[in-house]
Amino acid sequence: MSGRSKSVSRLFWTFVVGGGLALVYGRPALVGTGALLAAIVLYRLDRPRRFRALVRRVTRKHARILALRRRQERFVDAYGNTVEDGWLRERAYFVERSILPKVEARGFADYVEPRWNEMIAIVERVASSVRLPDEADMPEDGVAYERFCAGLLRQAGWQARPTQASGDQGADVIAERGGTRLVVQCKRYGKPVGNGAVQEVAAAARHWSAEMAAVVSNAGFTPAARKLAATTGVLLLHHDDLAELYPMRSVGRSRLPA
Repeated sequence: MSGRSKSVSRLFWTFVVGGGLALVYGRPALVGTGALLAAIVLYRLDRPRRFRALVRRVTRKHARILALRRRQERFVDAYGNTVEDGWLRERAYFVERSILPKVEARGFADYVEPRWNEMIAIVERVASSVRLPDEADMPEDGVAYERFCAGLLRQAGWQARPTQASGDQGADVIAERGGTRLVVQCKRYGKPVGNGAVQEVAAAARHWSAEMAAVVSNAGFTPAARKLAATTGVLLLHHDDLAELYPMRSVGRSRLPA
């Protein structure tokens, strides 16, 4: 039953029952019925505000991750156009998987279609309001970017070192922490990274006997890369994610803490 139908039903039965009580108890029952009817109407009028508050509350729990995805999945192409197809998909995915179940569980199922754009707009506002580390501090050169990522891992408690330019077998950085070995391929790109990088780092993990493998990029990742990463256990990260990266068993199996 929709929210409107429930409200109409409550008003109807309150009026019927209250009217019957008023015939028996007179003015006090009539006043009480009127107050209850007014409360139901006010609650109904407040429904859009409660819906928006719920959507904002759910979104804010994931604000930083959404902000990172927004930065990863938007880039400027060679013609100066901002390409954000990946972010639009990510935004819709978040609404479908994270917001809609809670919206429907709280009795707002009738709002899903007519207020879809409103939910999207709330996610956009929350994601764009988060302040992230300045990208200006990121090296422009690919080799320097590898050293930059290794440094971020060391700050997070890993023993990390860039590999040699040749003979790395697809690994740009090797890191260890708590008995877990991690291989990383670093991509300083101006466009989303494809699944070739995922294939290479998964192979590098086998070569280096690593429990974890990751592709780290300042840009986003293509749908094909995300799909392959999900089946191989390869982590797809923005370099800002390295500060909170902990050892886990991920390559070729479920991602479980080490």
